[in-house]
Amino acid sequence: MATGKMATLGYLQRFKDSLLANVDNLKSYEDTRLKFEGLVTSAQGLVQQQATLTAAKQEASKQLQEELNEAMRVATVLRFAIRDLYGKDAEKLVEFGVRPFRGRPRKKKEPETPLPEAPAPRVE
Repeated sequence: MATGKMATLGYLQRFKDSLLANVDNLKSYEDTRLKFEGLVTSAQGLVQQQATLTAAKQEASKQLQEELNEAMRVATVLRFAIRDLYGKDAEKLVEFGVRPFRGRPRKKKEPETPLPEAPAPRVE
Protein backbone atom coordinates (compact mmCIF):
# COMPACT_ATOMS: atom_id res chain seq x y z
CA MET A 1 0.00 0.00 0.00
CA ALA A 2 1.22 3.50 -0.75
CA THR A 3 2.84 5.33 2.13
CA GLY A 4 0.31 8.18 1.88
CA LYS A 5 -2.60 5.82 2.41
CA MET A 6 -0.92 4.18 5.37
CA ALA A 7 -0.23 7.59 6.90
CA THR A 8 -3.87 8.56 6.42
CA LEU A 9 -5.06 5.31 7.97
CA GLY A 10 -2.69 5.82 10.90
CA TYR A 11 -4.05 9.31 11.46
CA LEU A 12 -7.64 8.05 11.30
CA GLN A 13 -6.85 5.26 13.78
CA ARG A 14 -5.33 7.73 16.26
CA PHE A 15 -8.32 10.06 15.82
CA LYS A 16 -10.68 7.12 16.42
CA ASP A 17 -8.80 6.24 19.61
CA SER A 18 -9.03 9.87 20.80
CA LEU A 19 -12.77 9.92 20.14
CA LEU A 20 -13.19 6.68 22.06
CA ALA A 21 -11.20 8.05 25.01
CA ASN A 22 -13.55 11.04 25.15
CA VAL A 23 -16.80 9.26 24.43
CA ASP A 24 -18.48 10.70 27.55
CA ASN A 25 -17.92 14.27 26.33
CA LEU A 26 -19.12 13.50 22.79
CA LYS A 27 -22.49 11.87 23.49
CA SER A 28 -24.30 14.14 21.04
CA TYR A 29 -22.02 12.86 18.24
CA GLU A 30 -22.31 9.15 19.13
CA ASP A 31 -24.03 8.13 15.88
CA THR A 32 -21.43 9.91 13.77
CA ARG A 33 -18.58 8.55 15.91
CA LEU A 34 -19.88 4.99 15.49
CA LYS A 35 -20.19 5.48 11.73
CA PHE A 36 -16.62 6.82 11.63
CA GLU A 37 -15.36 3.91 13.74
CA GLY A 38 -17.02 1.45 11.33
CA LEU A 39 -15.42 3.14 8.34
CA VAL A 40 -11.94 3.03 9.91
CA THR A 41 -12.38 -0.62 10.91
CA SER A 42 -13.54 -1.43 7.36
CA ALA A 43 -10.55 0.39 5.89
CA GLN A 44 -8.19 -1.61 8.13
CA GLY A 45 -9.82 -4.81 6.92
CA LEU A 46 -9.38 -3.72 3.32
CA VAL A 47 -5.70 -3.00 3.95
CA GLN A 48 -5.30 -6.55 5.27
CA GLN A 49 -7.23 -7.97 2.32
CA GLN A 50 -5.10 -5.98 -0.09
CA ALA A 51 -1.91 -7.32 1.51
CA THR A 52 -3.23 -10.87 1.29
CA LEU A 53 -4.18 -10.42 -2.36
CA THR A 54 -0.79 -8.88 -3.15
CA ALA A 55 0.95 -11.89 -1.65
CA ALA A 56 -1.36 -14.24 -3.57
CA LYS A 57 -0.70 -12.32 -6.79
CA GLN A 58 3.06 -12.56 -6.27
CA GLU A 59 2.80 -16.30 -5.66
CA ALA A 60 0.60 -16.77 -8.74
CA SER A 61 3.07 -14.75 -10.83
CA LYS A 62 5.93 -16.92 -9.61
CA GLN A 63 4.02 -20.13 -10.40
CA LEU A 64 3.05 -18.79 -13.82
CA GLN A 65 6.68 -18.02 -14.66
CA GLU A 66 7.75 -21.51 -13.56
CA GLU A 67 5.03 -23.10 -15.72
CA LEU A 68 6.00 -20.99 -18.72
CA ASN A 69 9.68 -21.90 -18.31
CA GLU A 70 8.84 -25.61 -18.10
CA ALA A 71 6.52 -25.35 -21.12
CA MET A 72 9.33 -23.71 -23.14
CA ARG A 73 11.71 -26.54 -22.21
CA VAL A 74 9.17 -29.17 -23.28
CA ALA A 75 8.44 -27.21 -26.49
CA THR A 76 12.15 -27.31 -27.31
CA VAL A 77 12.20 -31.09 -26.91
CA LEU A 78 9.11 -31.41 -29.11
CA ARG A 79 10.60 -29.15 -31.81
CA PHE A 80 13.65 -31.41 -32.00
CA ALA A 81 11.40 -34.49 -32.15
CA ILE A 82 9.28 -32.95 -34.93
CA ARG A 83 12.38 -31.94 -36.87
CA ASP A 84 13.65 -35.52 -36.49
CA LEU A 85 10.29 -36.98 -37.57
CA TYR A 86 9.75 -34.87 -40.70
CA GLY A 87 13.35 -34.10 -41.58
CA LYS A 88 15.31 -30.92 -41.15
CA ASP A 89 14.35 -29.57 -44.59
CA ALA A 90 10.63 -30.49 -44.65
CA GLU A 91 8.27 -27.60 -45.34
CA LYS A 92 5.84 -29.25 -42.88
CA LEU A 93 8.01 -27.78 -40.09
CA VAL A 94 6.62 -24.32 -40.85
CA GLU A 95 3.25 -25.49 -39.51
CA PHE A 96 4.90 -25.94 -36.10
CA GLY A 97 6.74 -22.63 -36.19
CA VAL A 98 10.06 -24.32 -37.00
CA ARG A 99 12.12 -23.04 -39.91
CA PRO A 100 13.15 -25.77 -42.30
CA PHE A 101 16.76 -25.87 -43.38
CA ARG A 102 16.88 -24.48 -46.89
CA GLY A 103 20.60 -24.27 -47.32
CA ARG A 104 22.70 -21.19 -47.34
CA PRO A 105 22.44 -18.88 -50.30
CA ARG A 106 25.60 -18.91 -52.35
CA LYS A 107 27.44 -15.73 -52.84
CA LYS A 108 27.54 -14.75 -56.47
CA LYS A 109 31.07 -14.54 -57.65
CA GLU A 110 31.76 -11.28 -59.34
CA PRO A 111 33.86 -11.55 -62.43
CA GLU A 112 37.37 -10.56 -61.69
CA THR A 113 38.20 -7.28 -63.32
CA PRO A 114 41.85 -6.61 -63.84
CA LEU A 115 43.19 -3.59 -62.09
CA PRO A 116 44.31 -0.87 -64.44
CA GLU A 117 48.05 -0.72 -64.70
CA ALA A 118 49.70 2.26 -63.20
CA PRO A 119 51.56 4.40 -65.71
CA ALA A 120 55.27 3.86 -65.73
CA PRO A 121 57.28 6.61 -64.12
CA ARG A 122 58.89 9.03 -66.58
CA VAL A 123 62.55 9.09 -66.80
CA GLU A 124 64.05 12.28 -68.16
